[in-house]
Amino acid sequence: MRQFPLDDVTTFSAHDGTELAYRAFGDGTPLICLPGGPTDSEYLGDLGGLGAHRRLIRLDLRGTGLSAVPEDPTSYRCDRLVDDIEALREHLGLQRMDVLAHCGGANLAALYAGRHPERIDRLALITPGVRAVGLTITGELRTETARLRRGEPWFPSAFRALEAIVGGNATDEHWKAIAPFSYGCWDETAQAHQAAGDERMNMDVVAAYSAAGAFDPEATRTALARFTSPVFLLAGEVDPGAPPRTMAEFAKLFPNAEFVVQHGAGHYPWLDDAAWFVGATAGFLA
Repeated sequence: MRQFPLDDVTTFSAHDGTELAYRAFGDGTPLICLPGGPTDSEYLGDLGGLGAHRRLIRLDLRGTGLSAVPEDPTSYRCDRLVDDIEALREHLGLQRMDVLAHCGGANLAALYAGRHPERIDRLALITPGVRAVGLTITGELRTETARLRRGEPWFPSAFRALEAIVGGNATDEHWKAIAPFSYGCWDETAQAHQAAGDERMNMDVVAAYSAAGAFDPEATRTALARFTSPVFLLAGEVDPGAPPRTMAEFAKLFPNAEFVVQHGAGHYPWLDDAAWFVGATAGFLA
């Protein structure tokens, strides 16, 4: 994965005084990029080359990457991070902005869109998390999606681990064993990407992000039903973390959504087929 120099980093103050960091690179109109996890944004890289079409503003969420640890640990909660996105918009001097969110970052994007719909021109959700909107991904659907990979050499052990997780018997080793399902090709690049992500994950931040009170799905769904800006929702065909069937349900929550499935892609579609991913995403954002 391409690494970007630290001198691209800019900091700004959130409303509570916490210093937040983002890395800007690429050309064109700014595109605010919200990572999943919650973690820092390094794993997004240049999103397969999307920086050739847009200037990517890749935010490190508070307490991750190069952003400061807040004095109040409850401020990691997803609904409270909405104010950080608004502070970034103000810092950049944007009246309206395009937003791309991946995985768990889509929960934050959904809350922001519900609270500040007038601030978003276009919203791209990439293999998004669904907690903010209260959708359920059943264990049966996850295993059904995973079975699409049954011809892979790593499949038997990974599938046994997935069955244990779905059955409520998860261990740390089981979670590690299912990593190949997140990638369309479990090659050296994917393995390095996964290992780097594991090293950066702070489980205290992860737990606080989804703490009690973070989400009100009914209210969010009501707000998104009034969100009329164009929405692009991309699912990976073989991604059990965000299966296409559930992603199609998510897209229907918006009045103006385009739903696409990237063939052969997992949870990180810009790694699986960068040209297809960039073509589809940049086409929507154009």
